[in-house]
Amino acid sequence: MEFIDSHAHLYLDNFTEDIDEVLQRARDKSIARILLPNIDCSTIEAVHKLEKESNEYCLAMMGLHPCSVKANFAEELATINAQFEKRDYIAVGEIGLDYYWDKSTTDWQKEAFHEQVRWAHDRDLPIVIHSRDSIDDILDLLETWSYPGLEGVFHCFTGDKTQVARILDLGFMMGLGGVITFKNSNLDNIIHQIPIEHVILETDAPYLTPHPHRGKRNESSYIPLIAKKVAATTGLTLDEVARQTTANARRLFRI
Repeated sequence: MEFIDSHAHLYLDNFTEDIDEVLQRARDKSIARILLPNIDCSTIEAVHKLEKESNEYCLAMMGLHPCSVKANFAEELATINAQFEKRDYIAVGEIGLDYYWDKSTTDWQKEAFHEQVRWAHDRDLPIVIHSRDSIDDILDLLETWSYPGLEGVFHCFTGDKTQVARILDLGFMMGLGGVITFKNSNLDNIIHQIPIEHVILETDAPYLTPHPHRGKRNESSYIPLIAKKVAATTGLTLDEVARQTTANARRLFRI
């Protein structure tokens, strides 16, 4: 049995003092790979460093997070786009829209999102979508833009049944993380609507730590806790959840 943590920010300062132990605990819990979404220009070096020092146990994505889209976003995009000319990445991410923190940048966020979707389509790469309080708008955009063959995942999916259906129509995955273990998440009925062939597992470490560790720093070794919740909710065995979600992640990110 093996798992893939499809979304973790283990390169952040939260892990500076014990990253070797964090990675070893992940290995001990049968985490086969850990995927690293970039945030902005300030994190590029750290993402590359962890990928290299982990001997590519951790694999890098490249993108501009919507919360980092400010007035200088064109310059940030230019710097990030240049990275794709230097080396390969497994995805364009983390990209998307965030209406929770700052709606004043919505137009800029949409422009940055569209630009990065174009990169992914042109390079035949999947996209990793941040969609906090913005799933419907992102779906509207993706349906309108209609990039044939585009693939990706809605990271930290917490949407409703209608949104599940629209995401499935696009052929996208949904990333399930620690939120599904929260007692007040009300996601049990939603998970039933998602075919396991469209699910990948993630931690979003150091954030969104699953029960019973909620309130502490999240890390990749907690992926089995998320898998157990998916299994309990869907009626699948833990082995079935591990096998299918790992196969999904390997296919999507071509690992």
